[in-house]
This record gives sequence, structure tokens and C-alpha cells, in this order.
Amino acid sequence: MNNRDIIHDDIASGTFHNDTMQNGIRVITNRVSHVQSVTLGIWINAGSREDPDTTPGLAHFVEHAIFKGTSSRDYETIARCIEDVGGYIDAWTTKENTCIYIRCLKEHIALAFSLLSDLCCNPSFPDEEIEKEKEVVIEEIHSINDAPEELIFDEFDLHAFPRHRLGSTILGTEESIESITGDDLRQFMQNNYTPDNLLVTAVGNVTHTEIMELAVRSFASLQEGTPAKRSTREFELRDYTPFNLQLQKPVYQAQLLFGTAATRKNEHFYSLLLLNTILGSGMSSRMNLELREKNALAYNVYSSLTLFDDATMFNVYAGTDNSNIVKALAIIDQILSPESLCSIDQSELETAKSRLLGAMIMGMEKMTRRMSRAARDLFYFGRIIPLEEKINAIRQVTQNDIRHAVMHLLQSAPASTLIYEAEEE
Repeated sequence: MNNRDIIHDDIASGTFHNDTMQNGIRVITNRVSHVQSVTLGIWINAGSREDPDTTPGLAHFVEHAIFKGTSSRDYETIARCIEDVGGYIDAWTTKENTCIYIRCLKEHIALAFSLLSDLCCNPSFPDEEIEKEKEVVIEEIHSINDAPEELIFDEFDLHAFPRHRLGSTILGTEESIESITGDDLRQFMQNNYTPDNLLVTAVGNVTHTEIMELAVRSFASLQEGTPAKRSTREFELRDYTPFNLQLQKPVYQAQLLFGTAATRKNEHFYSLLLLNTILGSGMSSRMNLELREKNALAYNVYSSLTLFDDATMFNVYAGTDNSNIVKALAIIDQILSPESLCSIDQSELETAKSRLLGAMIMGMEKMTRRMSRAARDLFYFGRIIPLEEKINAIRQVTQNDIRHAVMHLLQSAPASTLIYEAEEE
């Protein structure tokens, strides 16, 4: 092992250790001595952006398929292995990352390592199980199609990034899933599940030495070799295509999604978090107060900020009646107008800081949140940022910083709007 860093993070109740194994796998640990569990994650720095153009949904399907069997465990053994000792195993895929994780009692951490390394290093991809899993993923696609609030985000990206991998859906299509072969799965893993692309995170009542010993033992079979064949992540504004589209859909209420994109600039990161808090995060946000409380136009309304390696996405979502579409859009436009955004005063900014800091610090009480925070810091910023540093950075944001963030995010390119109008009966 080498390149060891120790990041002291007293507010977060512990110290983060950042190590690198000889084969290139990175290992992050955070001891939390007052809990009896450990949350262990294996992160692959590859998601749907690494899908071949001909096979959208492949990264997500690999995440499913590795659970169907390994050279030493069948599906049922995998399913029961951790659950029978009171733990649980889960996984997710995003556009840029995949995570497979286990939460278990600390005395079962060796078992958790054995299972996760087996899934990542020795999947067997049995043909019969893979064919059955295709039907499972297709049903997952159907469930998204039946959930307009989720579907509208996928379709928005498809129109906003028609020639860019950010536009691809994570789940893929029925046709692309049906076309996947065992060779596709093995090739994807060969290209992406490589030591330089893997990260081990462990948070809970274990020491860094324990985790390093288990990591070295569990992943010794992975030898340093050809680096991962990752997609080029160099987003430019020309990759974003502004649009305005209104479609009739079999929904009970209209779905509105406003959004825009910008290149990523880390100097705006904390300002953008605060801007999102002010505009659409929580009951006291501007969007919720205006659209729901004052005008009763929506039950569900919020904004979201999504960070990628090379891009930033900002969205505003609202569900409303067909008859209220025009009025709701007018209010959103007004809230996002330069005049309105320039009216963010010091009092509103300080309140947003308190809200954001409270959520950030309380979130660290959740072990999965700690694990994710460390991994994403490393992926997006190249280092683990101490919580104290984040708190200080948020406290130092000024009104002028907010104005610069607004100019970068909301005035770099025209905004887009996608509307699902409820079909007339």
C-alpha cells in the first residue's frame, strides 16, 4: 500500500483514511466507534456514460447480473449469505458510478468482503439466469414508465443531450436489454471493473488496518493492468440543446420540468448548493411558497442540482392540473428571473446556510451517507474534503458569489421546458 492520507474530521466523529493498494485499488475508511455495524461499499467509477451506443442500459444490467451467480455461489447463496446474519446488500447505478454495498454487524465484515469481492471479480453470468433477469429489468423499465415524475427526467435528458452520453437513460430500453449477451457483460467488466477504477469504502466500527488487510486479501486476484476504458468526460455547452416541448400523456396531472445545463466549475459549487436551497429545497423554499402555499397550484414542487464530472444540471419540477400549466410556468419564470434572483438578500442567504449546514451535519449520522460522501468527494474533487472545510466554505459564500453562480448556471445557455399534459378524457 502507498499514498496514504489521513483526513481529520472531528465534527463528523472520526478520521477518514485514504489508502491505495499496490494494484491501484483505492481504500477509504472512517471509524465510527459508537455503532455496532459496518457499511462496506465497492464503487466502480463507471455508469451509463460508459454504455456502448448500441447497448444503453448495459452498466445497470451488469449491476443486476453479477448477483445471479459467481464461480462459487449461486443466486440463492448470494441472497441469503448476508441476510442470514442480519445484514443487507444492495446496489445502484448512476450515469457515472456504480455502487454495490453491504451493511452488517462488525463481526461479519470478513464475510461481507468475501461476498463483494466475489461479485466483482468472479461473476459467472449463467445464461438461464441472465435471460430471466432481462425480464426483471424490463419490468423495472415499465415501472419507470408508470411513474411520470421519474420518466419526465429521463425524457428531458434525452432531448437536452441528443448527441451526448448524458442523454442516455440509465435503464436502457426494452430492445437494448433484450439484445445484451454474456459477452457484452464480460467485455463491460473487463473494460471498467479494473483496479484503477475501483474504490473500497468502509464506514463503521472497524479500524483502517482491519479493512486494509481484508481488502488486500479479498482483491489480490485483481492485478494492475490495462486502465479502464472510460468514456471521455468533456462536456461543452454545445452538447446541450435547448428545447420546449409539450406532450399529451396518460397522467392524472400535468408534469412540468424546467432545466438548464452548464459546464462544471468547482468555485461555484457551494454557491450553487445554497442557490438550490433557496429556490426549491424544502417547505420554505421560494418555489414551494409561491406555487404551493400562496397559489395552491401544486402538491409536489422542488428544484434539484446534479453534479457530473464535467457538467452541472439544474431542474425545477412541479405537478399541477392542466388548467394551471400556464400560471405555474409564469411563476417559475418569475422566480428565476434576473430581478428575482438578484433580490436574494443577506438574511435569506444566512437562513439558507443554516438549513444546508443542518442537513449536511445531520446527514453524517447515517452510515450510508458517510460512505457516499467520501466516495463522491474522491471521484468529483480528487480528495476527501473535511466537513469543517465544507462548513467554512458555505459560511463564507457572499451575495456576490451567488450572483456569479446564477450567471454561470442560469445565463450560460437558454433554459428548456418539458411538459406532460394530461390527456383529455
